[in-house]
Amino acid sequence: MFKSTDIIFNECASRGIIWKTIPPRSPHFGGHWEAAVKSTKFHLKSILQDAKFNFFEFNTLLIQIEAVLNSRPITPVPESPNDEPALTPGHFVNGSALKTIPDPDIRGVNNVSHLRRYQRLQYYLQQFWDRWSKDYLNTLQNRTKWTNVISG
Repeated sequence: MFKSTDIIFNECASRGIIWKTIPPRSPHFGGHWEAAVKSTKFHLKSILQDAKFNFFEFNTLLIQIEAVLNSRPITPVPESPNDEPALTPGHFVNGSALKTIPDPDIRGVNNVSHLRRYQRLQYYLQQFWDRWSKDYLNTLQNRTKWTNVISG
C-alpha cells in the first residue's frame, strides 16, 4: 500500500506538484475549504432539524448537495455565452461541469410529510440551495487577510 503512495508522491514531485497538509484537529489552518465545510454543516443542520431519512435517502441527499457544492464557480463567470465556462470543482471531479435536469420548485409546500420520497429529497435540496447560495454569494468578496505568502 505504501509503495503505491510513494509512486504517486514521486510522480507529483517530478511534475512540480507540492503537497501541503494541515495538522489534525486544526481547521483554522484550512482557510477557505474549512470555512466551506463549516458553512455546509451549518446549513445542512438548519434545514434537516428533525427530518428522518433511511440510509439511502440521506446518502442521495448528501450526493446531491455535493453536486451543488462542486458546481459553484471558482473562477470568474464569463460575460458572454461564447466564452469558456467558469472553472468549477466539478471539472476536477469528472473533467467537465456537473449538470442536472431541473426539478419543479416545491419549496412552498407546507406539509413535507405528504411528499413522495424523491420529492421530499428535492424539497430539502432546494432548501439547502436557497440558504447556501445566499451565504456563498456573500463570501465572494475580495479577501485581503492571509493572501500574501511570507518566505523566510
